[in-house]
Amino acid sequence: MILVGLTGGIGSGKSTVAALLARKGATVLDADAIVRDLQRPGQAVLDAIVREFGAGVLAADGTLDRARLGTIVFADRAARERLNAIVHPAVATEMERRIEALRPRGTHAADDAHRVVVLDVPLLVERPREGLAGVLVVDVDEELAVARLVRDRGMREEDARARVAAQASREARRRIATRVIDNSGDLAALARAVDAAWEWMRGLAPAGPGAGRAAGTAGGAGG
Repeated sequence: MILVGLTGGIGSGKSTVAALLARKGATVLDADAIVRDLQRPGQAVLDAIVREFGAGVLAADGTLDRARLGTIVFADRAARERLNAIVHPAVATEMERRIEALRPRGTHAADDAHRVVVLDVPLLVERPREGLAGVLVVDVDEELAVARLVRDRGMREEDARARVAAQASREARRRIATRVIDNSGDLAALARAVDAAWEWMRGLAPAGPGAGRAAGTAGGAGG
């Protein structure tokens, strides 16, 4: 199968790109979705977060209050690093398990050799993966990202800027890119860019066994 990394800053439209790629036929493994699964009540990751940050990060029903936790960690780098130390290893293990579950075997191996699996990872700059056939970066000006977060997610501007500042820079993301999607335009322009990126992905070399193993996989405080 073909393993492709997908990343982009908060407000870049990365999730929209992932959804468009899924419609094309890609299998998308979303690190943020894995984080949410691991942070459900009864999971060891949530228990560790409560031990570290206190029961105040829980909602009345016992689920994680993500907004409250976000307020803590995006205002304090040390707190964010403590959260990441809890979340990242667990996400890396689960991401690898899911990749291995998708890996073609037996009589279906030849048919599935060119299956595109997209690893949607917000913090791919900070915690890179080995064995990717390519890295797709969704790129947008940071001021436009802030404006979209305020407009579409109802964030206060200062909170949006704090989240953008907490991530890798736009330049750092572009440096790891094999291909860049400019999402400064409208949805139609983005769809055309995704069409072209899909054709590029399908032409990449399939990864052999073990190629998806990670130096690290990031979710958690990525935004």
